Amino acid sequence: MSFDSRFEWPRERLDREGPESLALAELIALLVRTGARGSTSLRVADALLERFGSLEALARAGNAELRRVPGMGPAKIASLRAAFEIGARLARTPLLPGEKLQSPEQVAAHFGARMRRYRQEVFVVLLLDSRHRMIGEVEVSRGSLNQSLVHPREVFAPALRESAAAILVLHNHPSGDPQPSREDHEVTRRLVRAGEILGIRLVDHLVIANEAFTSFARIGQLLGSSD
Repeated sequence: MSFDSRFEWPRERLDREGPESLALAELIALLVRTGARGSTSLRVADALLERFGSLEALARAGNAELRRVPGMGPAKIASLRAAFEIGARLARTPLLPGEKLQSPEQVAAHFGARMRRYRQEVFVVLLLDSRHRMIGEVEVSRGSLNQSLVHPREVFAPALRESAAAILVLHNHPSGDPQPSREDHEVTRRLVRAGEILGIRLVDHLVIANEAFTSFARIGQLLGSSD
C-alpha cells in the first residue's frame, strides 16, 4: 500500500466522521502532510508528541526546537504554528472596548490561551473607565518580572494618556506555577502606591499559569497605604 493511499484514510474519516474522530497524532499528521525520507507524516507527528510530551508544550515550541525533529522543515513548522495560533485566537472570549469586567475568571478566560503559550513572562495592562469597562490593553514588558522591567511609569503612562480611571494588570508564569513570587508582590505594592498618588486604582493583578490563576484582589494583597 502506498503512503498516499494510507494517508487518504485519516482525511476520508475526517470528512465522514468529523475531526473529533481522529487521534491527536492523526490531526497533527494532516497538518504536517508529508514525512521525512523513509518515514510518514504519522511518524513525524508521533515524534513531535514524544519529544515535547504534551500538546501544550508543542504549542509553545519555537522554530529551533521544532527543527530538531526529523522531517520538520520551514513549511511544516509554519503550518503547525499557524494552526496553533488560529486555535488560540478562537479560544479567546472577546473583551471589547466598553465591555465591563465582572470577575477574574472573565479576564483569565480571555487571556489564558494566549498567556499560557508565552515562553517568557509578558506583562499586560488593561485600561478601564470608572465603571470598570474596557478602554484598551497595552503590553508593557517581556522578560522576567522585576522592578526595572515593570516600572510604574510604563504601567500608568498609557492609563494617563487614555484618561483611564483604573487599571487591571496581568502576567504569566511560564513555569506553570500560578503562585505569586516575591518580585510579583513587590511590583504589585509599588503599583498600588503609584495608583494612589495618581488617582488611578489598581483593581487586580492576575498571575496566569497553565489552567490556573491567582488574583491579588482575592488574596487580599491590594491594600493601599490608607487601608
